[in-house]
Amino acid sequence: MLNKFSKIFIAVSACIFMSNEASAQDPAFSQFYANPLYLNPAFAGATPKGCPRANLNYRDQWPGIGRTYVTTSASWDQHINAIGGGLGVMVAQDRSGAGALNTTHASLLYSYHLEVNRKFSVKAGFEASYRSISLDWSDLTFGDMIHPRDGFVYSTQEDIANNATTKSFPDFSAGFIGYSENLFFGFAAHHLTTPNQGFISESQLPTKITAHIGGNIPLSKYSNNVTTISPNFLYQRQQDFQQFNYGVYVNRGAIVGGLWARHSLKNIDSFILMLGLIQDSFKFGYSYDITLSNLKNSNTLGAHELSFTIFMPCRSKSKSFNTISCPQF
Repeated sequence: MLNKFSKIFIAVSACIFMSNEASAQDPAFSQFYANPLYLNPAFAGATPKGCPRANLNYRDQWPGIGRTYVTTSASWDQHINAIGGGLGVMVAQDRSGAGALNTTHASLLYSYHLEVNRKFSVKAGFEASYRSISLDWSDLTFGDMIHPRDGFVYSTQEDIANNATTKSFPDFSAGFIGYSENLFFGFAAHHLTTPNQGFISESQLPTKITAHIGGNIPLSKYSNNVTTISPNFLYQRQQDFQQFNYGVYVNRGAIVGGLWARHSLKNIDSFILMLGLIQDSFKFGYSYDITLSNLKNSNTLGAHELSFTIFMPCRSKSKSFNTISCPQF
C-alpha cells in the first residue's frame, strides 16, 4: 500500500499529464560530472586518450518514504578519430510514485572536437533521444475518493479505463564546452522541441537550460602527485524552476572529496557530501544529500547516490588533443 506522501505525489503527477499548464522537471544528479553525457552531450568522447569508458549511476532520493524516487542511468562513449569527435549512447530511467510513473529514454550522442589553439579547445555536442513515459492509472488517487475523516476510502468516478498508459516521443538536445588546462565551462539545452508528454491533453516538456563553469588550482606536490582544489558552479533552469549548485572538490592522489550546496531561488535545499576513489581502470563515488529544506522534518533520509566508471584500455589511434581537466564527480 502506498504511503500518504506517495499518494500525494501520484496525485500531483496525474495533474502533470492531464493539465495544459503544469509541467515536470528532469531528475538531477548530485555527482553531475560523474554522469557527463546526462549533463551535457558535448562530453561525448571526452575520455582519457580517447579510449572507451562506461558509466553507471544510481540515485535514491528520500529513501525514508519508501524508495519512491529512484533514477538510474548507464552510458558508453569514446573518441573516434574517423568522425572527428566523440560518440556515445545512454539509457536512463526515472521511477516515481513507487513505480506508478516511469520515464525511460535512450539516446545517441555525437560531439565535434575543435582545437582552437594549443591551449584552448571546444566541443559541440548533439543528442537524439527516444523517450517513453508509462503511467499506472490504478495507483492514482483523485479528489472524489477522499472521505473528510477517513481519507481515501471511495472509488473514483473518473473515467480512467480507456486512458493511454504509455506516451512515447522523440527528443533532441545540444550543448558545447570550452576548456583549457585549468579552466572549463559549458552550456546545454535539453528538450529543444518541447515535445508533448500529455496523456489526455497537451502538456509540453519544458526546455532545460544548464550552465556550468569551474577551474583547477594546484596546491602542492607529494610523491609526484599534485593536490588540487576545484571550485565549481552549476545553474539549471526548466520553465519556472531554477537550481544552483556550488562547491569545491579536493583531489589528493587517488582520493577525491567534495562539499556542495544546492538551492533554488526561494530556499536552500541541501548540503552534499561526496567521497570518491580514482584509479587508472575505474573510479567510484558516493555522495549523500543532507536535506535542509522544509522536508528535513519529514524523515526523508536525504538522498544517496552512487557512481561507477570503467576506463577501458585501447590502442589509441586518436590524434593528440587536449583532454578536459574537469572534476571526475
